[in-house]
Amino acid sequence: MLIKDGKILMLRRFNTGYEDGNYSFPAGHVEEGESFKQTAIREAKEEIGVDVKEEDISLAHVMHRVPLGRISVFMKAEKWEGEIRNLEPEKCDDLSWFDLDVLPKNTIPYIRKAVEGLKGGKVYSEDK
Repeated sequence: MLIKDGKILMLRRFNTGYEDGNYSFPAGHVEEGESFKQTAIREAKEEIGVDVKEEDISLAHVMHRVPLGRISVFMKAEKWEGEIRNLEPEKCDDLSWFDLDVLPKNTIPYIRKAVEGLKGGKVYSEDK
């Protein structure tokens, strides 16, 4: 999650086969040997072209996605270097800033729940 001045950067998924047309965050899976912070750094660089320092990343929320048997870890940064740009136009057709209190209607439900957790200071939730 990139956050600035009460707004959060979101991307609209496109041509991925999963939740296309809906908003999410720059994200990805942890690769072997990576920490959650290292994953966030890599994904920010690969997907939106910015450099985030490890010390500028913190835990935002953890969600147990019960039906899928997955744990989603959301990291946040409020400081980065470089110009945000869409480096994966084949997977994303919009990058926009949204007020934390007014997410787009077509936000992926578990993503919306993670933002609600962040806003409420809730570190953990379950998506059933």
